[in-house]
Amino acid sequence: MSTARIKHILTPGSSMKERFVSDYKELKDIVEHLKKVGYKIVLTQGVYDLIHEGHALYLEAARSYGDVLIVGVDSDRLTKLRKGPDRPIVPQQERLKMLVHLRHVDMVTIRDVEEGMGDLIKLVKPDVLVVSKSTGDFSDKQQQAYKKYCGKIVTLPPQATTSTSARIRLLAIEGAEKLAREISKLTEEFLAKIRKA
Repeated sequence: MSTARIKHILTPGSSMKERFVSDYKELKDIVEHLKKVGYKIVLTQGVYDLIHEGHALYLEAARSYGDVLIVGVDSDRLTKLRKGPDRPIVPQQERLKMLVHLRHVDMVTIRDVEEGMGDLIKLVKPDVLVVSKSTGDFSDKQQQAYKKYCGKIVTLPPQATTSTSARIRLLAIEGAEKLAREISKLTEEFLAKIRKA
């Protein structure tokens, strides 16, 4: 493992080239090296679509449990399976870049359809696994199954009053209301023209 690469990961900056690790073998080597020199590894996973204050606060809280925060980001394909065909709103490359720019995030990696929910957990074997209380597909039973791969599991409550899903619903409602007003206006204009004819 290149000490230069480790140095770039641990110093301030937002280099996608240095902080995005797509290859799981390389990620495993980096994590093993970091653990060997005494760093406490924290892992969290998610979609991170339409990044908002809640995401930033959640990642800040997650980072407080250790020295290095690794974020597993769901690929576009995995997000569609988990969240539905209209998600994500923001493509994976942009979501990865946004996360790399957040100061509490040290490394990001991608989770794809081929990887199971626990594959990244088993690979990283974090000192602390941080999960969100709002993640419905990570049950207490699953947490128990992954406990043997983690030093400890921390469940954080939502860090903001809104969620990405709630914001998307609000935008859809506002769009539907605007469309309804436009249709009503056009209908009235059309009926007025008919009456004059």
